[in-house]
Amino acid sequence: MRWRAALEVADVSGWEIFWDVVPYVTLAIVVVGTWWRYRYDKFGWTTRSSQLYESRLLRIASPLFHFGILVVIVGHIIGLVIPESWTAAVGLSNHAYHVQALVLGAIAGVCTLVGVSLLVYRRRTSGPVFMATTRNDKLMYLVLVLAIVAGLACTLIGATPVGGEHDYRQTVSPWFRSIWMLQPRGDLMVQAPLWFHIHVLIGLTLFCLWPFTRLVHAFSAPVGYLFRPYVVYRSRDVARKGELVGSQPHRRGW
Repeated sequence: MRWRAALEVADVSGWEIFWDVVPYVTLAIVVVGTWWRYRYDKFGWTTRSSQLYESRLLRIASPLFHFGILVVIVGHIIGLVIPESWTAAVGLSNHAYHVQALVLGAIAGVCTLVGVSLLVYRRRTSGPVFMATTRNDKLMYLVLVLAIVAGLACTLIGATPVGGEHDYRQTVSPWFRSIWMLQPRGDLMVQAPLWFHIHVLIGLTLFCLWPFTRLVHAFSAPVGYLFRPYVVYRSRDVARKGELVGSQPHRRGW
């Protein structure tokens, strides 16, 4: 019927507009929110470290999570930013690319998930750490875990016959690049499977929360530390007669 076809077209067009607009809304929230946080909450720009309360689990969970998420970020950059034609030009076949993406992505995803699970377990079971946990932290951890689980599901489903027919470098990746070129292609994102839609939506939600949580510390880098003046240390030797306090004591020669 004509009215059903019209509704389907309107629905598809609505989704295309959604994927065209939402990334820019998210980017605006990240930029404005980060500026606001830096302008009005500089003392809150911190991880609020709880190492003082408990360090045994933290020594395991924190490196596991951070190294895992670093590999995940690098994998996302490679998969979303680098076109398929570039990898083919250097001799990397499509099959080889997906195999290494599956292996590295699965390992990094599992490490990240185990690390964040240990961090959540530590916060729930350690009394002082739990007392220092805010509602903001709980919401952040929830969305972060959902994003990791959804990403890991996309990696594993994409390697099965169910999801193997879809190549995200033909839909999600060009859509991502079109956003930065100010020529959004929401129609490409509409063609992606549902699990990619869920993963991207959770990821956008996480970025919207980013400036207002402890995750904002990821935007900081101690660059000034490289250019700070030297710290002058003075000797605590007992001053001798006629010598200045802290001066280098004379050594006997031959």
